[in-house]
Amino acid sequence: MRMYDLIYAKKSGQALGSEAISWWIKGVTSGSIPDEQSTALLMAICWQGMNTEETLALTLAMRDSGHRMDLSAVPGIKIDKHSTGGVGDKTTMILGPIVACCGKDYGLSCAMFSGRGLGHTGGTVDKLASIPGFRVELSETDFLGCLKQIGFANSAQTLDICPADRKLYALRDISATVESIPLITASIMSKKLAGGADALVLDVKCGTGAFMKNQPDAQTLADSLVDVGKANGMKIKALITPMNEPLGWAIGNALEVMEAVEILKDQHSDSDLTKLSFRLAAEMLVLGGATRDMDSANKLVLNSIKSGYAFETFQKFTAFCGGDPKALEDFSKLPQAPEKLIVNSEQTGTIKSIDSRELGVFAMNLGAGRKKLSDILDPAAGIRVHIKVGDSVKIGQPLFTFYCRDKSEIIANDVIKCVKFVE
Repeated sequence: MRMYDLIYAKKSGQALGSEAISWWIKGVTSGSIPDEQSTALLMAICWQGMNTEETLALTLAMRDSGHRMDLSAVPGIKIDKHSTGGVGDKTTMILGPIVACCGKDYGLSCAMFSGRGLGHTGGTVDKLASIPGFRVELSETDFLGCLKQIGFANSAQTLDICPADRKLYALRDISATVESIPLITASIMSKKLAGGADALVLDVKCGTGAFMKNQPDAQTLADSLVDVGKANGMKIKALITPMNEPLGWAIGNALEVMEAVEILKDQHSDSDLTKLSFRLAAEMLVLGGATRDMDSANKLVLNSIKSGYAFETFQKFTAFCGGDPKALEDFSKLPQAPEKLIVNSEQTGTIKSIDSRELGVFAMNLGAGRKKLSDILDPAAGIRVHIKVGDSVKIGQPLFTFYCRDKSEIIANDVIKCVKFVE
């Protein structure tokens, strides 16, 4: 078998067989296939696409390129959630504890592997790492122990899970082939299938701050993810949610921990972040069999918040992972930025749009995110967003507060361009 033949076949619009795809992925993992040939095939896939059978074959080959988690030692259904990425998305820290305490009496636990942030979108691992002492990389033994004891476990993806995905993603990142639905599907689902969960709720973002900019593309991706999951025997459901403005008020790691904690402590009940987190948690409870319908699930979710049980579960999870649970009560124990800059509105009017992607880039440049995986983060850096689309503001009213090491890095005029007013 030759890579030349695979590249030529896909370039010509032909479907690749499962044996050919498996051979390619084994070569990617071992390093026997040159990067330039894999990049050429990725570009051909990006242009010509893949059918359902090809996408499934690619997903399974990538899943089998490394270690697969075995969660069978934990009784009951293990459920996971995945978001396709967005600015200010810290739903995992909120819904994980909720599902754990609501599902405990129904044999349902929440098993999640999260990634680090890259580019304008943040990663759950980096947010949790801003809690002093928190271990984001759990051994398999500790992961299972956390799942049994707390009902919620979250860890950084280990290097031996889906190594082919890491190699291919790096090639996709430098070859402008990231936004290919079959490749996105295989990347996401290979890791989720290797993670060992029985059920999965997908949050497919759609809008200016997401990979999928429009509803048809988001629906196509959602359908592709669900098809692959079902073909592998997984209980799976996909939601399409908007990402046209930042989710919640916080962008940046320690700031996002603060916002998540506030919601778990029954604050911000009307925020978009709260509503989405609670909805995802309820969907997970239904899919995982803890309750039959959304009405019952919503009641369980609200009770976990009102009773304080969800917040207590997050504290226990933090302590299990070596983090300081006192930092969740006293935010001064979280990383603090030495400088703060407030950017005020220069006009009166109604907010038409907020460029979430550009704000994510601003936060990244302050140190809240990475331009490349080797970058060192500043856990205190970030942005507080004071406005939402549809708000009425006056001249001099705060739009954003920037938390940083050096105020000179922020050019107010550039920041204000992120906001458009109704004309």
